Amino acid sequence: MRCTYCIVPIPHSAFRTPHSGGGLSPRQTVELIWQGLVDALTLLARRDAATLRVAGLSLAVSGLATALSALVGVPLGAALALWRFPGRGLLAGLVNTGMGLPPVVVGLGVSLLLWRSGPLGPLNLIYTPAAMVLAQFVVAAPLAAGLTRSALGLLDADLVGALRADGATERRMAWEMVRAAPAQVLVALAAAFGRAISEVGASLMVGGNILNQTRVLTTAITLETSRGEFARALALGLLLLALAFLVNATLLRGARGMAGAGLS
Repeated sequence: MRCTYCIVPIPHSAFRTPHSGGGLSPRQTVELIWQGLVDALTLLARRDAATLRVAGLSLAVSGLATALSALVGVPLGAALALWRFPGRGLLAGLVNTGMGLPPVVVGLGVSLLLWRSGPLGPLNLIYTPAAMVLAQFVVAAPLAAGLTRSALGLLDADLVGALRADGATERRMAWEMVRAAPAQVLVALAAAFGRAISEVGASLMVGGNILNQTRVLTTAITLETSRGEFARALALGLLLLALAFLVNATLLRGARGMAGAGLS
């Protein structure tokens, strides 16, 4: 049988899995990991079209969700760190709760909104990449807001006083505070991206894991694992880790560069 995403065929008889009534011996476990690594390298080397499509959609969906999280979460975190307003405590509590919100609950809520009988049903977004972007945004935005709030809260209080003495508006104050801690804000966005791209429950519920339409790396891994194709799932998992590592490393490198520039 040929792997849906791979070039190298992987016979079912190569491994004894829990689905076949037996457990994995240590040797078989090592062979499974090795086969997954070989498959992952093969996918990268041969640029398998199906895998690139899945990986590309993963990056596009999670990247857009992270961008939306930055547009909403960073200003919200700045507002919570700098301003005192009615309902601030409730909003801060919602952000803190959202940072640990189970993705399956997010998937359920977004599904109810987008389902045909739901408030946003006429938009026909259910089981589309747009629905997955929305779900991942809901998962990632509280993390961006909470970490931004923490980062700005650690800045020197004299900076806020100086800006107020200078007659800065509330909007300008928030912007100047974010500019004073760009490295920390990038770290917050890196964490939000990591949360978004690793999310599976909500994406599966609102996207449906449809081949060539809404299948991303996390849902593909879930599918292959349910089939007992652990080597294939491991190969896709390694690709997911590599993709997340590269994006986060780029963001963190930018954060270190900004921090160094601020010290010079």
